[in-house]
Amino acid sequence: MGLIEVNGIRVFAFHGCLEEEARIGGRYRVDVQVQGDLSRAEVSDALGDTIDYGRITTLVKEAMAVRSRLIEHVGRRILQALQREWPGPYRWRVRVEKEAPPVNGDVELVAYTLEG
Repeated sequence: MGLIEVNGIRVFAFHGCLEEEARIGGRYRVDVQVQGDLSRAEVSDALGDTIDYGRITTLVKEAMAVRSRLIEHVGRRILQALQREWPGPYRWRVRVEKEAPPVNGDVELVAYTLEG
């Protein structure tokens, strides 16, 4: 069983419940993990036999470009895009972090993690 991690995909996006967030946007960071049988790639050394982390980054950026009010919603959209691209017996984990959320207090980030 192998594990690929693509951590710290940085994106500027316009998610949030406040109208201000739709106008000015904010900084986000996305981490993706995928676990599965990657032994074929270990032997073949061929990109087609594994999960392409460059493509993961592209799918995350595409999903983040569509406005959502909640990071839970955008997280689900990212997970579904990954599962469509690589159907099969893979276990995915997606974490979406919103830096400096507009809340009452000094908060570094909020995060939502889901698995599928």
